[in-house]
Amino acid sequence: MEESEKTRLGQVTQHRLLSVAYWRFSVNAALTLLDMAMLVVASAAVITLRHETDLYSFRFGFPVSMSVYLLVCALIWSACLHGSGVYHRHVMGDGYQLNALLVKGTLLAAMVTCAFDFIMRIGVSLTSIVLSFLFGLLLTMVERFFMRLLITHGRRKGRYAYSTVVVGSSEGIVRALGFLGQKQQLNYRPVAVCPIHVNAETGLIEAVTDIEGLSARVKDVLGASVPIMTYGDDFAERAVSLHAQTVMITDVMQRFSDNFNTFALNVESMNLEIALVTSAADVSGHETQVRVIQGTTVMTICLPQYSPAAMLQKRIFDIVVSALAIVISSPVMLAVAIAIKLEDHGPALYTQERIGLRGKPFKIHKFRSMYVDADAKLAEVAAANGQELGACVKIKNDPRVTKVGRFIRKTSLDELPQFFDSFIGTMSVVGPRPQRQFEVDGYDQVYATRLLVKPGITGPWQVSGRNDLSDEESRQLDVGYVQSWSVMGDIVYIFRTVGTMVNPNGAY
Repeated sequence: MEESEKTRLGQVTQHRLLSVAYWRFSVNAALTLLDMAMLVVASAAVITLRHETDLYSFRFGFPVSMSVYLLVCALIWSACLHGSGVYHRHVMGDGYQLNALLVKGTLLAAMVTCAFDFIMRIGVSLTSIVLSFLFGLLLTMVERFFMRLLITHGRRKGRYAYSTVVVGSSEGIVRALGFLGQKQQLNYRPVAVCPIHVNAETGLIEAVTDIEGLSARVKDVLGASVPIMTYGDDFAERAVSLHAQTVMITDVMQRFSDNFNTFALNVESMNLEIALVTSAADVSGHETQVRVIQGTTVMTICLPQYSPAAMLQKRIFDIVVSALAIVISSPVMLAVAIAIKLEDHGPALYTQERIGLRGKPFKIHKFRSMYVDADAKLAEVAAANGQELGACVKIKNDPRVTKVGRFIRKTSLDELPQFFDSFIGTMSVVGPRPQRQFEVDGYDQVYATRLLVKPGITGPWQVSGRNDLSDEESRQLDVGYVQSWSVMGDIVYIFRTVGTMVNPNGAY
C-alpha cells in the first residue's frame, strides 16, 4: 500500500472514531443530565411536600443545603444507573430492557442514598427517600420514552448508529439484514455487504462471483441499495474507506478456525469492531474460567443461572407471582368461565398433555377456546390449509375456535388457569411455550435444548410476534432464553406480556 493511501486511510479512521465518540458522548451526556433532572424534580417535590427541607447533619454538626443534597442524590442515581447498564448503546433504544435496568438501578441508588443519609445522619425519612426514587423512576421512564423516540428516529436517518459491513453467504446476509431491520436497538446500519464462500478444495475463504439477484434481495429487505463488496486481501482497507465501524460476520467463517482468526486480525488491525452472528446455543455467554494445572491449560464453562441457589430463586419467584396472579385474576377467570359455558354448554377448562422439563409429559390447563371435538379435527383442518402436523402448525381463522375463544386467545385470557400449573411446579411463569409430543418429535439437537427449562405461561415467543414469527426466529428466541434467563429477565418478559395483551400482534 502506498504511503499516501495509508495516510488517507489513517485520516478516515481518525475521523470515523472521533465521529462515533462525539455522538456517543453527546447522547449519553444528554441522557445523564435528563435522568438526574428527573430525580431532582421528584425529590424536591417529595421533600418539600413532606416539610423536610431543613436538612442537618447530626453526625458532623452542620446544616446541609437542599440543593447540595439533591445534587448528591442525583449523582448517586446517575452512578447507579450507569453501573446497571442503562447507558449501554444497545440498551438506550430498547424500552423493556431499559425499564428493567432502570428498576435495578433505582433499587441500588435508594440503598446507597440510605447509606449516605445514615453516615451523615441527615434527617430525611425513609418514606421520603422511597417516594423520591419511586417518582424519579416514573418520571425517568416517561423521559426515556420520548428520548427513545428521538433516538430511533435519528437511527432511521443514519445517526446514532455504527456503519456496518455485513459478510457471509448470500442467504446469511439477507437474514442478518432482516434481523437488523427489526432490531433498531442494536444500532448497526448496513453500508455494504460482502458475499463469501469456502473453497471446497483449499478450505480458504473466497469471494462469491455469482451475485445475481443479491442486490435485489438486499434492496427488498432494506428498502434501499447498498454496495456489494468483492472479498479480497484489501477488504479491511476498503471497509475503512466506506467509513465502516463494524464488520458483521453472519456465517461461513467458523469461530476459532484459521479463516476466522486471520480475518479478525486483519480487520481489527484497522481498528474495526467485529460482530459475530452465532448459534443460539453458542457458549460465548457462559461463565468462563481458565486454569493452568501442572502445565496443562484447562478452560471450564458454566451457566450460573443453573446453580441450586438461582433455581431456588426462580421457583420462589414462580410461587409468589402465580399466587398473586391467581388472587388478582379470580374475578376475570370466573367471568371467562361463565362466558364459555353459556356459548356452547361445554366444559370451561381444557386439559391437554404437553411436554415439560427434560421431555417429561404433564397436564396443562387452559380456558377452552375451541369446540369440544377440536383435537380430533386438527389434521383435517391443517390439511385444508395446506399444512402438515408438526412443530409449527399456524392456522389463521381456524374454524374450530369459538367466538368467546377468539376473544380470549386475542387477549391471552385463555392462559390464566396456567398460573395454577406454575404454582404447583409443572410450569414456570416465564419460559418457552409448552408443546405437544408430535411437535417435540420434530426438534433438531439445538432446538431440543428448550426442554432443559420448564415451559412458561409467557416467554420470548409470546411477546415477540407469536404466530407471525418464522420457524428460525422462534427457535432462536427459545434457545436464547435457555442460555440467558434470569429473574430480572423474567420480570422484563412479564412487563412485555402486559404490552402484548394491549396490542396482541400475531395471536390467532
